[in-house]
Amino acid sequence: CSSENSAILLAPIYDAMLGVLQREGGALLTAAEKAQLQAVMFPNGKLGPATTAQSVAKICALAGLTRPALVGARFLMVEETGTGRQSPFSGEKLCPVLTIYRARDFDHAFAIAQSIYDYQGNGHSVGIHTCDDTHIMRLGTEMTVCRVIVNQAHCIANGGSFDNGLPFSLSMGCGTWGGNSFSGNLNYRHFLITTRIVRTIPSREPTLDDVFSGYRRRHNA
Repeated sequence: CSSENSAILLAPIYDAMLGVLQREGGALLTAAEKAQLQAVMFPNGKLGPATTAQSVAKICALAGLTRPALVGARFLMVEETGTGRQSPFSGEKLCPVLTIYRARDFDHAFAIAQSIYDYQGNGHSVGIHTCDDTHIMRLGTEMTVCRVIVNQAHCIANGGSFDNGLPFSLSMGCGTWGGNSFSGNLNYRHFLITTRIVRTIPSREPTLDDVFSGYRRRHNA
C-alpha cells in the first residue's frame, strides 16, 4: 500500500515523463487493453484477489494481454481522468500497475490527488517531486494525509529510512481520516505503557488574549 499507486504529471512534462517511465520498464496500455485488465482486476467493480502481488507476466496472462511490450514490462501503466467507483484504477491495486493522470497545473494536480484520497486512501501518504516549498507546505497543511514524502522513492521512504527520520515500519497510521487511532509509523513506542506521576506545578494559565489574539487580528474582532 506504500507503493506509488497513481502518478499525477503536470502537462508540460507529461510526454517526457511517460518516456522516462517507459525507459524504466513501464508499458502503457491502450484503451482496449485497459478494459481487458479492468475486467480481471476489478470484477463486479471491486478489487479482486487474482492479480494481487502477481508479476506483470502473470497479470497479462490472466487478462489475455499478449502484446510483447506488455508481457515483458516491469510494470503496466493505464491513463485515467476520473476517480471513484466509476474509475476503479484510481483506487488501490496492490500489484505492478500504475495509474497516470495529466494535470493542467498544481491546483489541478492537488484536486486530483484529494479526489483519489476521498475515494480510497484518506490519511495515508502522498509523494511529491518538486523544488517549490510552497507546494510541499500546501500538501502538508491541506491534503488529508499523514505523511508527505518529498523527492524520494515513495514505496521505500514511506516505511522509514535512515536518511528521512521516519521510524521503520510496515504499518502506517492514517489518523482519524482513515479511522485509525494514531497517525505515525507504527513502532515500539506504540506498545509501551507509560505511567505518569502527576504533582502540582506553578500555574501557567493563558489569558483570553493569548488564546484569541491571532483570531481577533485576522477578523478585526
